[in-house]
Amino acid sequence: MQDRFEAVTVVKKANVYFDGKVTSRTVLFSDGTKKTLGIMMPGDYEFGTADKEIMEILGGTMDVFLPGARDWKTFKAGESFEVQANAKFKLKVPVMADYCCSYIKY
Repeated sequence: MQDRFEAVTVVKKANVYFDGKVTSRTVLFSDGTKKTLGIMMPGDYEFGTADKEIMEILGGTMDVFLPGARDWKTFKAGESFEVQANAKFKLKVPVMADYCCSYIKY
């Protein structure tokens, strides 16, 4: 995992979900790729994605229920998981989580 990004554009306006319990900022790269950096407060969430996503956990933990899974799986700081495009996934966040989400276009 990278600990910093250089030569990027950051969108000032925050992405705010679930009454402010999930927030992020969009980071745009010169090659057209996009990431978001955000914080999730404790809670239960469901997200949908149009693009493939790679979610890196930078701090805290998340219990994740991925499409097609039988069980929840816990991810902690330093770990990541992938969600295929056009899918929904569920999260249980027991403590504040810091994350970086990369969007992969085909």
